[in-house]
Amino acid sequence: MPDATVLYEKREGVAWVTLNRPAVLNAINMEMRDALWDVAGAIRDDPDVRVAVFKGAGERAFSAGADLSEFGTAPSYVESRRARRQRDLWGLILSLEVPLIAAIHGYALGAGVELAMCCDLRIAGEDTRLGLPEVGLGYIPSAGGTQTLPRHVPPGIAMQMILTGDPIDAAAALRYGLVQRVVPRDRLYDEAESLARTLMSRAPLAMRLAKRAVVEGLELPLAQGLALERRLAQRVRTSVRR
Repeated sequence: MPDATVLYEKREGVAWVTLNRPAVLNAINMEMRDALWDVAGAIRDDPDVRVAVFKGAGERAFSAGADLSEFGTAPSYVESRRARRQRDLWGLILSLEVPLIAAIHGYALGAGVELAMCCDLRIAGEDTRLGLPEVGLGYIPSAGGTQTLPRHVPPGIAMQMILTGDPIDAAAALRYGLVQRVVPRDRLYDEAESLARTLMSRAPLAMRLAKRAVVEGLELPLAQGLALERRLAQRVRTSVRR
């Protein structure tokens, strides 16, 4: 369905999720948000999906963030808040057990970079610019940006990006730890596929539980995190013995 706001394709265990509104820089409107909810549920419920890759259609952007033409008016603003309460899209994406890769190019702003930060690994094309411009528009980042960005970059860098709204380029994002790899734009999807295939070569249960240990452990005191690690390691050992 080329007119769909989100394209979903599964190829040999890799789910490719494409934000598909290139004419408006893949801005996230309510229709796209609903489609992403459905896609995230499909990934969660499909045992054949081993890795998922998120990317943006077109040449200019991964996603420039929320569609302000829709979200900027009072009725739609209220509607968007209601939808967020009823469907915690970011929470659903964060809960997915399989590894998630964001293949980022061009602009990744606002909800676009917040979506990328919900992924486990981020590869950026050399043309990438990432930022949270909401304060300059009279908002605050409200799709998790104030909480997820300081978990990925030093707090001072996060504060600077959030308060000024100034974007950073791919080289700075790599230096700060916001992305793990920067590649030439024309190699972006090949590199994402190569990384996905590397992840698929690992033991599936060990991969899922290692991800769980890291994600849940970040929210725990060290002693509790170590206890969680022991429990999950025992599950892997028990599975191997069977």
